[in-house]
Amino acid sequence: MTSPFPDWLVPMAATLTQDRFTGPEWIFERKFDGIRMIAFKNGADVRLFSRNRLPLNGSYPAVAQAIANLPVNDVILDGEAVGGWERFGRADYYVFDVLRLDGRDLTALPLDERRRVLGDLPLQLPIEQVAALDGRDPWERACAEGWEGVIAKRRDSTYEHRRSKSWLKMKCESRQAFVVGGFTDPQGKRVGLGALLVGYYDQEELCFAGKIGTGFDTALLLDLRARLDALEIPKIPFTKAKGLPRLRAHWVRPEVVVEAGFIEWTGHGKLRHPRLLGVLTDRDARTVHRQGSGGISPALEERER
Repeated sequence: MTSPFPDWLVPMAATLTQDRFTGPEWIFERKFDGIRMIAFKNGADVRLFSRNRLPLNGSYPAVAQAIANLPVNDVILDGEAVGGWERFGRADYYVFDVLRLDGRDLTALPLDERRRVLGDLPLQLPIEQVAALDGRDPWERACAEGWEGVIAKRRDSTYEHRRSKSWLKMKCESRQAFVVGGFTDPQGKRVGLGALLVGYYDQEELCFAGKIGTGFDTALLLDLRARLDALEIPKIPFTKAKGLPRLRAHWVRPEVVVEAGFIEWTGHGKLRHPRLLGVLTDRDARTVHRQGSGGISPALEERER
């Protein structure tokens, strides 16, 4: 049955995860560092929009022409436009989903079926279908080759017009050492501590970098709490300390050094999505300095999917 052609569809968004996994029920795709773009073709009318419904025809005229040339009456494609940001290959528009084709709404179909429909479309450059990744650890390949990360998608997932856990994005992490300057009390059923309050030295200043609350097992939580209790002091050790917690915080002599993985530095100089990787027993706290530079700018938030 033919359904009315929509003026707009809210794009499905992936949920960030720090888990790393594979399985036959998942498809993995490269996460391009571009801008999300939804393409609408209804007869001779072609409209390209960002995920926030900003018109993009003027930015990608060759993509609009290639979609106009498709031998279909109507189609809605979802993908990532990269030509205006950084060249990854020959294409300007990497398509990973098809939501409608010739009057038929495809969003209720499982992803595997939608990918088969997409594969039958005669896409021509500068449009290309996003390939499924082979290999045991696709995120390892992503980081080794300098990609932004990978997207894991359930093969049986329908297309949801919201952020969903059926699509999970695994971003490549940065990692570095941090000095522990405090911790918070555990809440609920958690034991030991809630989060580590960490920072780094900038000459003589100890700068607060954020809280690390994941990456612990029970034994490590209890061991760290015992070690930090012995270092507790009444005064905040951080000398540059915007955003410190006000409740249930304890301060310690800055002697313990840990390693953390994180996605990036925010624009406010804090860690985005950090997780504990381990305790560095042989590292002098005074040698811990910030590595890398700034965070994501507001103008680039549009590029997330």
